[in-house]
Amino acid sequence: MTIETKLIDAARLLSRDVGGLRFSDPVAYIYNPLDYARDAHTLYLLKFGASRKKVVFLGMNPGPWGMAQTGVPFGEITAVKEWLGIDTAVEKPEPEHPKRPVLGFACPRSEVSGRRFWGLFQERFGSAESFFKNHFVANYCPLVFMEAGGRNRTPDKLKSGEKQALYTACDRHLRQVVQVLEPEWLISIGRFTEQRAFQAVKGCGVRLGQILHPSPASPAANRDWAGTVTRQLQDLGTW
Repeated sequence: MTIETKLIDAARLLSRDVGGLRFSDPVAYIYNPLDYARDAHTLYLLKFGASRKKVVFLGMNPGPWGMAQTGVPFGEITAVKEWLGIDTAVEKPEPEHPKRPVLGFACPRSEVSGRRFWGLFQERFGSAESFFKNHFVANYCPLVFMEAGGRNRTPDKLKSGEKQALYTACDRHLRQVVQVLEPEWLISIGRFTEQRAFQAVKGCGVRLGQILHPSPASPAANRDWAGTVTRQLQDLGTW
């Protein structure tokens, strides 16, 4: 079985595992792009997951204008279409929040986090193929959680029992990704994923690091995020 096939199988298992979970108020809507954007995510794995990597970057969960639209981690529309070269039909989640519609690659919104994230790698590596030769990007949790009014709710804010059931499935998937890609480094994007990675991959022989999350909600990220992250990766010795 090829590396990319193992990643595809692992993603489908994760999708089934989390698809069977139930979440209570204030969570009112749940999007699973591994399901309705399955074709796009599979293309991402086929195109860029076919070899072992030196570094795997780990995000938290999909953003409403990024992976929720494209099925690609940090999947800002323009970056995914023009730099990664992925553009395919995306179905709709059911039910769909009226304030957070999934329009796929026709979505007019731009996700700031994704634009910053992929923009750094485009500037440093030029082509996506050059970046993915030694790097890969995954998300810890595949689900988008929204409250009734449309507000995003991150996985760490879920109720305790619901959170633990989710973490069990996501931890298992992360271990599979690490076992398949055999990276030297697992770099968490933000503090939450650093904590989850520490729990999930203990004993897997991978080195752990953390970089600043590119979210505009973080004041630090709004002050030269690319420069800060470049220095962090250089200090770790990954770049």
